[in-house]
Amino acid sequence: MLSLALPLSVLAIAGWLSYEQHFADARDRLDRDLGRIHEHALKVFETFDLSARYVDQLLDGASNEKIRANEAQYSSKLKTLIDTLPQLRDIWVVDAKGIPLISGMASPAPKSDLSDQPYFTAHKDQKRGPYIGDIADSQPRFFPISHRRENADGSFNGVTIISVRPEYFSNYYRSLPQPATATLLRTDGTILARYPEVSGPLQLPADSGFRQAIIESPRGGSIDSVSAVDGTSRSFAYRKLPDYDLYVSMGLDNRYIVETWLRDLASHLIFGIPATIALFSVSLIALRRTERAELAYAQLRQEVARRELTERALRQSQKMEAVGRLTGGIAHDFNNLLTAILGNVDLALRRIPDGDDRVRRLLNSARQASERAATLVQRLLAYSRQHPLEVKSVDINKLVQGMSELLRRTIGEAITVETVLAGGLWKTAIDPNQLENAILNLAINARDAMSEGGRLTIETANTYLDEDYVIEHAGDVAHGQYTLIAISDSGSGMTREVLERAFEPFFTTKPTGVGTGLGLSMVYGFVKQSGGHVKIYSEQNEGTSIKLYFPRLADNNDLPAWQPVEIEEKIAADIDNLADTILLVEDDEEVNRFATEVLRDEGYNVIATYEAQSALRLLDANPSIKMLFTDVILPGGMNGRQLADEALRRRPDLKVLYATGYTRNAIIHQGRLDADVELLNKPFTHDVLTRKVKQILEADGESPSGKKPERQGLA
Repeated sequence: MLSLALPLSVLAIAGWLSYEQHFADARDRLDRDLGRIHEHALKVFETFDLSARYVDQLLDGASNEKIRANEAQYSSKLKTLIDTLPQLRDIWVVDAKGIPLISGMASPAPKSDLSDQPYFTAHKDQKRGPYIGDIADSQPRFFPISHRRENADGSFNGVTIISVRPEYFSNYYRSLPQPATATLLRTDGTILARYPEVSGPLQLPADSGFRQAIIESPRGGSIDSVSAVDGTSRSFAYRKLPDYDLYVSMGLDNRYIVETWLRDLASHLIFGIPATIALFSVSLIALRRTERAELAYAQLRQEVARRELTERALRQSQKMEAVGRLTGGIAHDFNNLLTAILGNVDLALRRIPDGDDRVRRLLNSARQASERAATLVQRLLAYSRQHPLEVKSVDINKLVQGMSELLRRTIGEAITVETVLAGGLWKTAIDPNQLENAILNLAINARDAMSEGGRLTIETANTYLDEDYVIEHAGDVAHGQYTLIAISDSGSGMTREVLERAFEPFFTTKPTGVGTGLGLSMVYGFVKQSGGHVKIYSEQNEGTSIKLYFPRLADNNDLPAWQPVEIEEKIAADIDNLADTILLVEDDEEVNRFATEVLRDEGYNVIATYEAQSALRLLDANPSIKMLFTDVILPGGMNGRQLADEALRRRPDLKVLYATGYTRNAIIHQGRLDADVELLNKPFTHDVLTRKVKQILEADGESPSGKKPERQGLA
């Protein structure tokens, strides 16, 4: 009996341990899968927040009457956004009476009364945050996410409604390892998306295991409960989404766990008998399972750490992509508007009579505001890696030395500026103007962190990033040789929370109204667009060091070498007798009128048109034309680059100048300007336009009047 009882006892203990281990493994699997769907939901709802902010920026405080009057235009832009985001069904803007103003997928929008809908009444009753509505009883199915619209005085002005496809979530849940259930549901138990899917609206009862669990542990947890959907006993894990009354939940059928355990136990029984080796076999199995578990846990910890790094990089990439899409969509139109505003203000300033100081002061204020708006657009483009780079072979030591005096004047006498420049520093391929802006931004941030004075140090060095560093940073940088610029301060430093969000656009620790939160974002975008890497090291009360890594430039390169130049503020040459003829092609009426007036005021003959075909006819009819000044994006099927190519085929000696307010076009590739291109970025001013035109027309060494130009190297 003892010989039988002892093996049975050992078998029972081993079976129980195996049973507990199977359930522990199931809980670990639930936690991993829950983390995946929780991260997925965070990213998707972050996209919804960005879409809502895009709608607010699109409307820009416009009155309901203006929105109705321009319904088709607004609807077209909303449809463009919806077409790029598969998780969206539609976007609606509703007025304070519950009547739709615009819809992304229906133009004109149906004039049905939505004032009795819960998502409308909730915001009318002062709810300011997002409201998650019920699944609509229609085909196709959707659920709404609404945001309150307010007038300038804070009063209710209607709602913005984003219609979400629930199948977007259920399709993702289908890709998870099976068998398992995944659910997105509200705090009140209403199921919004689930896999396996359920037909019709469904709400969990108040006494269900899930509803009771979130009362006891509202942020997240795990339970064993009978599903209120299909009556199956499952192990569940759940977690709340920040800022939303929503949960994600994963469930695994307990019968599946038990069946897996029984199959495992049966295999042990088959191969664990005869009884003569039962004790030895059980002991050996237990020992090996313990060793495997320890090894698995160690590998799991490594995998979790690696995934966290990868997911952090993915979140940063997705944020950049979202901002890039929104920025690119508005950059062209916004820069055209700013060009017209800045240009006409400049013309007005030049033509108002002396002594009218009040009007001059008002115009100067308008000009300063427009310049700030233009700077904001350029920083957004830099962050989203869409700003064109004029890449040159740069000696960074020479560039830093040239900026030293400017930095000392900028940050004040209370801060000591030191430069530690390495001998034999490698050259790198970057845009020197963008690098100067980046260093200046970092120096200003350092100054703000040293309110009571301190030390700012700029160091350069040659360095090598090895494969261990690349793995540590989740493949965010390639291994190899780099030129390093380190900007360090002795200021207050950053907390861990601030450090993790430092490169996010619009994130700032400064008071409201001070700064845009785009300084570090612009630096990050510029470095990444240049193929480099950026890293922040900071400790509270110890200071901050920001290191910029740029790839080493091979000696056998064909890039032009950068040389510092003195940029003159004005062109003082005599232009009274200019007789050069310029063909201007610009489809924006206000920009066309402004550029024409400026060039004619400077003495040039200007022939203006709005599209490419008429420009070619004018070129053939006017042999005196010496320059083609064209926008890159033109109507009629032929863009500015194609127009220029055809014009140069007919007139090889023709000078060409492009203008653009958006970088994804025919003259910029991988973020870098084509080598044979002269480009004027919008918005541009009177002085910038005349300087650029004069520079190009005098590039052959002769002025229009036949005299040698007096200055060289105009920027």
